[in-house]
Amino acid sequence: MKNSARTARVAVSADGRGLVSQAGAVLLWETMRVTGLGRGLSQGLSRWRAPRAVHDPGKIVADLAAAVALGGDCLADIAVLREQPELAGPVASDPVVSRLVSQLAGDLPRALKAIRAARAAAREGAWALAGDAAPGADGGLVTIDLDATIVIAHSEKQQASPTWKKTFGFHPMTAFADHGAGGNGEPLAIVLRTGSAGSNTAADHIEATRLALAQLPRHLRRRVLIRADSAGGTHGFLEWLTAKSRRLRYSVGMTITEDMQDAILKVPADSWTPAYDGDEQVRDGAWVADITGMLDLSSWPAGMRVIVRKERPHPGAQLRFTDIDGHRFTAFATDARKGQLADLELRHRRRARCEDRIRCAKDTGLRSLPFQGFAQNQAWCEIVALACELLAWMQMLALTGTARRWEPKRLRLRIFAVAGRLARGGRRLRLRLAGRWPWAGQITAAVSRLQALPAG
Repeated sequence: MKNSARTARVAVSADGRGLVSQAGAVLLWETMRVTGLGRGLSQGLSRWRAPRAVHDPGKIVADLAAAVALGGDCLADIAVLREQPELAGPVASDPVVSRLVSQLAGDLPRALKAIRAARAAAREGAWALAGDAAPGADGGLVTIDLDATIVIAHSEKQQASPTWKKTFGFHPMTAFADHGAGGNGEPLAIVLRTGSAGSNTAADHIEATRLALAQLPRHLRRRVLIRADSAGGTHGFLEWLTAKSRRLRYSVGMTITEDMQDAILKVPADSWTPAYDGDEQVRDGAWVADITGMLDLSSWPAGMRVIVRKERPHPGAQLRFTDIDGHRFTAFATDARKGQLADLELRHRRRARCEDRIRCAKDTGLRSLPFQGFAQNQAWCEIVALACELLAWMQMLALTGTARRWEPKRLRLRIFAVAGRLARGGRRLRLRLAGRWPWAGQITAAVSRLQALPAG
């Protein structure tokens, strides 16, 4: 058999002209244009622009977010945009970028307020353009998922400390808007905390929720479902959520106490109803029951219900001390008065999508914080949020089908990594993508959809 592998040596030179790497990034620039994100950042950060400065601080922050969306994880990675000024425009040098981040960190509360205001305005524009694809467009609830995560620090950084997982670093609290089964999600808040911060600290849950609500369009802030794991099942957080002035709905995990264990043992066999799987079909070996009437909930908010799920552990699973009679139990609290138990339990279990959003955020700059200072790293978290939002809005406005659910790694491989060539003619600039690229048709169609939308 003859070996058909290529044997000829390839000569490599760095003298190509008109070539563009990461050509799919044009989708990010178009997303900034239609959502008004670039304009909002420029207006909000104008106070940090020196009188004779060449580069706009808002443009620098937008460029950083685009670089992180393309896979960058430090300030120097903005260089991937500097080599294509025809598409990205003038890009600041590394020293200019570094000085700006230091200036923003020196006036952090005001800088965060400006960036977050620009994010909120751009989000409102993106959701308006998305129509039925936007969260809450069907008249239902906008779901906000809260969760904390560990970000490991491999060197001494300000306020980095040992974590409860016996690692060293930070423990940020995050809040994500869920796009449902048809899409991904987008970060509403990333609050940087020291590594020793608790998982169930009510004040941190409240702060993250406040920031998340401020990111929503005003007409949706009364139609919100807050989901959290058992770390959110505290008196302080639930009392804050159920204040009459907020009108928030909730579905939060609960730690199974001895009282709950006793109540579970007293549930009649015919009171357990089958649970659903992810496709809303009856799942074999899983059941749910309402134990609200069997508990003393006088110290908890009025109207709270406690629902328990019972299931057979999967083969090889190690039982926990809270597992009773060979079954695994989990509980959650909700204020929902209507709905089948199985539907409410499935709605709460879909909170696990937040884990996917956190993983995607760590693939988009959150895995490692690049600065020594805590304030600079909090500013970096805002840049990470901007990058994740750019990806989410681009998918929501420009992509269709399963591509709306692609995670950052797949977007970078299939959409952004395509090579192109710039051509000028007839007073127009044309970007010619590689003709053999398998997803070139999707990219051109996505660009056409965005270019058909008005500028924000």
